[in-house]
Amino acid sequence: MAHLLGAEALHLEYPTRVVFDAVTLGIEEGDRIGIVGRNGDGKSSLLGMLAGTKEPDSGRVTVRGGTRIGVLDQADTLPDDITIGAAVVGDMAEHEWAGDARVRDVIEGLLTDLPWDAQIGSLSGGQRRRVSLAKLLTGDWDVIALDEPTNHLDVEAITWLAGHLKKRWPANAGALLVVTHDRWFLDEICTETWEVHDRIVEPFEGGYAAYILQRVERDRMAAATEAKRQNLARKELAWLRRGAPARTSKPKFRIDAANELIADVPEIRDKVSLQSLAVSRLGKDVVDLLDVGVTYPSASSGTQTSTGSGAGGKTVLKDVEWRIAPGERTGILGVNGAGKSTLLGLISGTVEPTEGRIKRGKTVQVRTLTQRLDELLPHWNDPVRVVISGLRTSYTLGAGSKAQDLTPGQLLERLGFSSAQLSTPVKDLSGGQQRRLQLLLVLLDQPNVLILDEPTNDMDTDMLAAIEDLLDSWSGTLLVVSHDRYFLERVTDQQYAILPGPDGAGRLRHLPGGVDEYLRLRQRVESAPATSTAASAPVASGLDGAALRAAQKEAAALERRIQKLTQQVDAAKHALADHDQSDYAGLGERMKAITAQEAEIEELELRWFELTEQIG
Repeated sequence: MAHLLGAEALHLEYPTRVVFDAVTLGIEEGDRIGIVGRNGDGKSSLLGMLAGTKEPDSGRVTVRGGTRIGVLDQADTLPDDITIGAAVVGDMAEHEWAGDARVRDVIEGLLTDLPWDAQIGSLSGGQRRRVSLAKLLTGDWDVIALDEPTNHLDVEAITWLAGHLKKRWPANAGALLVVTHDRWFLDEICTETWEVHDRIVEPFEGGYAAYILQRVERDRMAAATEAKRQNLARKELAWLRRGAPARTSKPKFRIDAANELIADVPEIRDKVSLQSLAVSRLGKDVVDLLDVGVTYPSASSGTQTSTGSGAGGKTVLKDVEWRIAPGERTGILGVNGAGKSTLLGLISGTVEPTEGRIKRGKTVQVRTLTQRLDELLPHWNDPVRVVISGLRTSYTLGAGSKAQDLTPGQLLERLGFSSAQLSTPVKDLSGGQQRRLQLLLVLLDQPNVLILDEPTNDMDTDMLAAIEDLLDSWSGTLLVVSHDRYFLERVTDQQYAILPGPDGAGRLRHLPGGVDEYLRLRQRVESAPATSTAASAPVASGLDGAALRAAQKEAAALERRIQKLTQQVDAAKHALADHDQSDYAGLGERMKAITAQEAEIEELELRWFELTEQIG
């Protein structure tokens, strides 16, 4: 493979510290490199030096003659007074860019919801970011350097971006450098991972999963100073091998070594103990949404009322039937504007339904980790030490024999705060540190229903692993909205999606196939307008005659069986509240029975999904 660019003895120093010391690296054609590390360790600085947008204090970067390097950094450099079209394709004639398959693919993947002639100045920060990414990807580059490209992208756009980058060059051509905290994205596209730490850059073969295995082996050899990071990484590796079939079906590292390494690692969560504690804290009832709908009135139709259809307004959600169980861990997917925030508002009580009703348990205490920093504003000028001094003296994590009492200081340590940072005012913390402190304040309020709305913003991969470890010991009902696919699959046990119905209003749908099923359903929704004119034609299902009738009959029978089992599981979970909470053996037996029924439901749903795919 031909050499594209290299770095020799790079040194970078700021007034308070040395970032890099004598770093030497090389990039060849065909390299797909992910750059990971703690926030502040120099990932973006390294990317900038390699791409030529930042000068090192000493050392040099050499580039092969004629190599074209495209860069997406975190700065917004688009002028406000041009249109989206001018920003993306410049003064290229329409027939030129419309005839370019790459340009069409980029526009369809990133900009279909934006008016082509809209002014850049009228766009939100996230929309401007997508335009910047589209502008870069329409260009012809030998090397592309991306700094946090998945920020402000939803699950669909991230999946599209991964697919685009995988097929952009032939296998042994071009090169990609990417800084991102999105671990699914890293594992999907990268063939090599560079970890930035302690003034050096350490290379690892493979994507994120392979990097985790090799790092655990390195840490294990490095002795007790790395024990904490090792345990977190071992636990994450155990999940990668046990809990993600999509990854285990295409292993990127030595399976035998991984299995041996995690042989003594327990299950990620002790579901029996956590479920038992959740039931004891919540009782049988959490929040039931019964045939709920929400319609927001138009500007001319007055203020919203708690009942009525809001004639002339927009119906966001309709016919939502969801009985949330104690200890349930659910991820919620949907495009921006689908109604996710409205659904969370119904559960938390900040939004009233215009149809149906909501039934709440008497002991339910809901707290939401929002994208705003409301919990921190009263403490904005206070040092972290003062903030935690006014909180409860201890917090219980886990359940049963694994329960442990931690002080707020110990919780802060688990969330990556050093003792020196305790004297830092809240306003001077980094964005990631503020989010972690906000999570601590929410947890110490001891809610039994926790809603996380995009909790991964500004977090590096190590901190995400630490938060996931903390949530593994949390015993309440957990609802998560996140565009970070890895995080969503890691901390939840099931996923739901808000998808548009025939009238355009959002419906809640269970996803037995997880995020992959959501992406398939979204693709079907997106292609529906193009095929609507053929609605009256017979469905090309691949089945006809007796085979089609048999498949339809089996699908109907499966639906009835799934509904019956689901009701039995709900009843069994509610019955746990009446069981003696000190009878761990009895609770364990009941939980085993519930788990078996849930496994059967999952198998039936997968079969039902296969049939619906065949039927069309």
